[in-house]
Amino acid sequence: MINVLVAFGPVVAFLAALFVMDSFKLVRPATVLAAMTWGGVAALASLLVNAGLIHTLELPADTVSRYFAPVLEEAAKASFVVMLIARRRVGFLVDAALQGFAVGTGFALVENLSYLGVMPDATIALWFVRGLGTAVLQGATTAIFAIMSKALEDRHPERLVAGFLPGAALAIVIHSAFNHRLLPPVAQTLVLLIVLPLLVLAVYTRSERATREWIGAGLDLDLAVLQLMLSEHFGVTQFGRYLDQLRKRLPGYVVADMFCLLRLELELSIQAKALLMARQVGVHLPADDDLFASLDEYRHLKHSIGMTGLLALKPLQVTTHRDHWHQFLLKESAAPRSALP
Repeated sequence: MINVLVAFGPVVAFLAALFVMDSFKLVRPATVLAAMTWGGVAALASLLVNAGLIHTLELPADTVSRYFAPVLEEAAKASFVVMLIARRRVGFLVDAALQGFAVGTGFALVENLSYLGVMPDATIALWFVRGLGTAVLQGATTAIFAIMSKALEDRHPERLVAGFLPGAALAIVIHSAFNHRLLPPVAQTLVLLIVLPLLVLAVYTRSERATREWIGAGLDLDLAVLQLMLSEHFGVTQFGRYLDQLRKRLPGYVVADMFCLLRLELELSIQAKALLMARQVGVHLPADDDLFASLDEYRHLKHSIGMTGLLALKPLQVTTHRDHWHQFLLKESAAPRSALP
């Protein structure tokens, strides 16, 4: 029982702490469980492949552990995070870190469970190393990958694929360095236990603060711009003059759809930010009753405007690359928990 607690307890406790620290509740418990399940499946696949490399190809176990396993395991874990970011299911570094660590936690639990099965009589020292060292490593490296990938996606959303490479390289290097056993096992575990969790927590705390500031300032700005768009003075603003110039190049109905799209983007952004602010104080607001009608209108307007019109509208972009995540967040609050697209 003590071995089980040491093997499983630390990484699960750290994941629980990250979940509790998320004051905006950006990630649902079901999503955390899905991430852990993916990590568990990735662990099973990695164990089979690593065993095949050792027994079938007769590669030395140390070579597999130091060079092949870090690449394979980090790639298997990272694939879930890549899918989430590519589908715009991650809004901020906070939820990137949480979901990344959840994948690593699932991986660590299955990996340690397999070792418990084949080494039931191992000493507490081994489980100290595996529970406080290897398990935390599996969670922290995937969290670091998720944090770096999301940060680069925020800065360069047009370079999505390239944004995954630095985080993947760093996770693999950290994993490989740990498997090289440069220090005695207990000393290495203590260093890992201090450095990686503190790094994740530091980024997590900073991101939480930045998220809070971004939501507050962004909501004020969105409200001000929307109020200006709906006022009689809109025609003399930069937005109004630019749309007026477009009337000379595009059909009138397209320009009218552009105005409606800008207004709708602002309204959806305001709804999402208000929802997050309510969650911060423990209030779960449902989305507006006409949300899905608004989302249908959003898709219709973009189709009506067309690619050329959307490119012409780009200088007036009043929201951000988080638009798709805003819509996912709103649909999540409106749809039944088990019926999300």
